[in-house]
Amino acid sequence: MSQEKPWLKFYEAHVPEHIDYPKTTIAASILKTAQENPDHTAVIFKGNKISYRKLEAAIKRFASALQGLGIKKGDRVAIHLPNCPQFPIAYYGVLISGAIVVPCNPVYTPRELKHQLNDSGAKLIVTLSSFYPMVKELRQETKLEDVLVAKIKTYFPPVLNLLFTLLKEKKDGHKIDIAGDADTYWFSDILENAAAEPEHVQITEEDTAVLMYTGGTTGLSKGAELSHRNIFVNAYQVTVWVNGLDGNSSYLVALPLFHSYAMTVCMNPGAIVPNTMVLVPNPRDIDDVLKTIDKHKPDFYPGVPAMYIAINNHPNVGKYDLRSLKGCNSGAAPLPVEVQERFQELTGARLVEGYGLSEASPVTHTNPAFGESRIGTIGLPYPDTEVKIVDIEDGNRILGTGEVGELCIRGPQIMKGYWNLPEETANTLRPAADGGKPWLYTGDIASMDEDGYFQIIDRKKDMILGAGGLNVYPREIEDVLFEHSKVLEAAAIGIEIEGKGERVKAFVVLKQGESATEEELIAFCREYLAPYKVPKFIEFRDDLPKTLVGKVLRRKLQAQEF
Repeated sequence: MSQEKPWLKFYEAHVPEHIDYPKTTIAASILKTAQENPDHTAVIFKGNKISYRKLEAAIKRFASALQGLGIKKGDRVAIHLPNCPQFPIAYYGVLISGAIVVPCNPVYTPRELKHQLNDSGAKLIVTLSSFYPMVKELRQETKLEDVLVAKIKTYFPPVLNLLFTLLKEKKDGHKIDIAGDADTYWFSDILENAAAEPEHVQITEEDTAVLMYTGGTTGLSKGAELSHRNIFVNAYQVTVWVNGLDGNSSYLVALPLFHSYAMTVCMNPGAIVPNTMVLVPNPRDIDDVLKTIDKHKPDFYPGVPAMYIAINNHPNVGKYDLRSLKGCNSGAAPLPVEVQERFQELTGARLVEGYGLSEASPVTHTNPAFGESRIGTIGLPYPDTEVKIVDIEDGNRILGTGEVGELCIRGPQIMKGYWNLPEETANTLRPAADGGKPWLYTGDIASMDEDGYFQIIDRKKDMILGAGGLNVYPREIEDVLFEHSKVLEAAAIGIEIEGKGERVKAFVVLKQGESATEEELIAFCREYLAPYKVPKFIEFRDDLPKTLVGKVLRRKLQAQEF
């Protein structure tokens, strides 16, 4: 299958089999695009428009500030922010300085954030004022040397800035005092005081750009090591696929920028061509999403099914003009046909399903942007992306059309490996029989039809798709429950809640003689897990279904729910 590409005949006319990628990096590309399009609007945030000229100046100053704080090529810098202008400023500033971006989920608990900071060895973190107390609490248990604190209101328009300061800043936990905290600085101050031009750092395409953390079979998140070439190529593929090399498109960015999906589909295309990002800080604030579409008229709205479901079911959706939307790409979970049809009816936009994973920067497949989209499939492989489906048991025998097996991928967007995890890397990136680049074994079970459209049959490693489209790995929840003194055994699965997507359900066996309530264990989980990972339901059992060797059968628990 790796040699035959039946999907090519379904490519739209503007999509080639092979792309001639410019020999550059995202870091160099953002500066070139800004210099060639200085007056083009790069970012819109709460109505405030930021030009490429202003964005470039801030990026350069941030890179200078990092250098002034001692950050050198290869150092890791964590970005712990919601969608706000400080995110792209920090992201591109880190890359230009030669350092490595470590995007962090803003809703992580101290325990989860500490693991990511320590695993990456981050020397500096950029966080939001309302998140600072958590960072301060765990700082001494990490390798952090400096903390930069951003204010959400910095890039608000003047009137909104004033209203926020008077009515919400203190109430919502944004007003903090960092005076006296060693090596802690306001983001705006370091920008203002930094040199306008950073020192030049030689960056190659194969240098590591991003450590994109993803869940794993061990329950601990792993850093997928993405090179400058990986992230540039994947963003270029996205741009070619939607016929966007001329630029001048605008994207509603409600997907969180710390996630690889938003990084590549929403943010990095604007480093290659002059696009506009319309930022929404909270993806669950559907009122804000609808108002933003109505006001700023974006062309594209990448998302996950739960986002489109929320719009379809919003009681006041008819009050908003959503007709500016031309294309929307759905990922991370199967897209129900009724959701797709209803959203397209409401907006007039084309909504198609795609597929990716952090280890692939992340996009590998999608349905044609405006060509033949097939419901229930993830579409076609991207240009320069080879795909095969192999036997699940031996991992080598290549399967034919319609057969179900493990999805394997190779291409220029595939990661270098997992950060400091050679065994995990060797298990996931496996040598190719032809001596070429290794194959990425995705762990996802899939099939391909005769025309080259792919379908995901089962979820990767029992993954649960939590609220907001974020991945939840059962082992993370189980490990926390095992720490409770009354718990003997635990297993977690995802169950479908109508209109809301999946929620976590845990099954617990208590130690002999112990008693506990559902509320007690859920409260315990809240102390150690991000909100979207906390079980919604807990069922107590006398035992759990297991294999002969004692492995809990989550699939059996799942089947018993229906």
